Amino acid sequence: MRESSTPPCFRKTWGPNFVGEDTCRFRLWAPDERGVDLVLDGTPHEMRQSDGGWFEITVETKPGDRYCFRLADGTEVADPASSAQERGAEGASLVVDQAAYEWRAASWRGRPWEEAVISELHIGCFTPEGTFRAAINRLPHLASAGITAIEIMPVAQFPGARGWGYDGVLHYAPHNAYGTPDDLKGLVDAAHSLGLMVLLDVVYNHFGPEQNYLSLYASRFFNKDRPTPWGASIAFEEEAVRRYFIENALYWLGDFRFDGLRLDATEQIRDTSNPHFLVALEHEVRKCFADRQIHLVVEDANRRRSLLERDANGTPMLFDAAWNDDLHNALHVVATGETRGHYRPFAEAPWSKIRSALAEGFAVPAKEDNFSAEGSRARVPPQGRVNFLQNHDQIGNRAFGERLASLVREDSLRVLTAMHMLAPQIPLLFMGEEYGETQPFYFFSDYQGEIADAIRLGRRDEAENFGGLPNGKTVEDLPDPLDPEVFSGSKLRWSRAASPAGERRLAYMRDLASIRQRHIVPMMAGTAMPEHRAFETEDGVIAVDWQFGESCLEMRVNLSQETHAIPPFRGQPIFASEAAGERTPDVTELAGLGIVVAIAR
Repeated sequence: MRESSTPPCFRKTWGPNFVGEDTCRFRLWAPDERGVDLVLDGTPHEMRQSDGGWFEITVETKPGDRYCFRLADGTEVADPASSAQERGAEGASLVVDQAAYEWRAASWRGRPWEEAVISELHIGCFTPEGTFRAAINRLPHLASAGITAIEIMPVAQFPGARGWGYDGVLHYAPHNAYGTPDDLKGLVDAAHSLGLMVLLDVVYNHFGPEQNYLSLYASRFFNKDRPTPWGASIAFEEEAVRRYFIENALYWLGDFRFDGLRLDATEQIRDTSNPHFLVALEHEVRKCFADRQIHLVVEDANRRRSLLERDANGTPMLFDAAWNDDLHNALHVVATGETRGHYRPFAEAPWSKIRSALAEGFAVPAKEDNFSAEGSRARVPPQGRVNFLQNHDQIGNRAFGERLASLVREDSLRVLTAMHMLAPQIPLLFMGEEYGETQPFYFFSDYQGEIADAIRLGRRDEAENFGGLPNGKTVEDLPDPLDPEVFSGSKLRWSRAASPAGERRLAYMRDLASIRQRHIVPMMAGTAMPEHRAFETEDGVIAVDWQFGESCLEMRVNLSQETHAIPPFRGQPIFASEAAGERTPDVTELAGLGIVVAIAR
């Protein structure tokens, strides 16, 4: 009998499941249907109805066989838990033997979270070919640059050939344009062989607007009375729905051996159950993978500290970390002068917000905090926040997809980068950032008709929210997100990495990453909850201390062009920019843009 990598600590309820060498059980939750057939390679098989709205059948099959489900009215639909699609989200599903792949890095158990230096990447734009297999060839570049983890934007099957992936409709099937399930496993395997962790971005808050047919036969999957920005919310109160997503997490972590997940927009997961879906997912993941270092990260616009609480030993009680939008937004305001849309709340007292977001991880109060009684007051260690100077949203939602390298001076960017890499929070880079890529990254998708028109209109609003239109440009100049050339224009230009400027940037990043791993990571690993102090300083100056047991990490930054005094520090500098002069502990001012990072013991 085949053996899957997914641990046997749960009973798989969704999707095909081999129960013998050539025998597979197929199941579908279709509570609105009176009858369902499995159509396997063109032959219909009547499925048996069981309790709770489930239909199932066990038949002989083999990997590669085509199948779909036929509803009572004759409509044929793909398996919502399909592991692979023949041609796209509306085509036939394919039987996959998840146990067939032979892992080379079979002994890999992961890396500690505090070691993470993450590169976020889009498979379609990471290489000219835009496939899982092609991405493997670029992994040594990332490892040599000091990257220790990659975070892959969503790969669940979505309509069309190109898109960001946040409109997936078949959450178990890697998008067929990128390759096969074994191709994706090969990418994860190759990364592990190089010591790289691999995280996957997953979307558990909504389905895409087209080619999701669950509402035809399982209307209880959705709550129409609780809308999200993308339509009806998902009914996590239904046990079958909870299992669909919890098993999806176990599937990616088990069968594909991802080291962790990043959950998109968790504030839109509107569950009234006890325990909440997020709690149930986290508990089952930890239980099933107790022998591996699995890392769970959230994007949470509500800024709920309770999701990030630690116990007395510093072990996460729920999630490892959350994205730190507060720091990005405040830094973006002072670096670019942009104050429109999403940046407007940070236009007032941005320097104070930077200090708070850097020191304690938050600059704006939580909108709600409902996961524990002490959650809203919980302290979060630095590794509980993921910092970034830019990511797919902050770049791709701009009118013309400009990266930060095209918006600020190089000397400013060098100081911001050092601050980013040497702060104790987990640093995240966007693909190409390590070598100074200047190629835009646009929003792109592959729809037609009314949805395509709505996307074009929506791009105008997003452009206004992320910096607005540059002087001299109008909405008529905006790139068309449906144009294939916009997608191809978002691909990395690897020739930049081999240029003199690219090599200089890589050397700089490699130096910063090395300093981080040698000096900062060991301090974080040995302290459950550090103390912090953000100094009150003149605008333009950031000064923060983090006390890790007997060691203190001291950061002094001047982000202005003027000379400023900085608070004294006691330690020996581990990094100093040219404006700081020699690496000595008696620096009292920074002459223009500069940074000093020191450790006192």
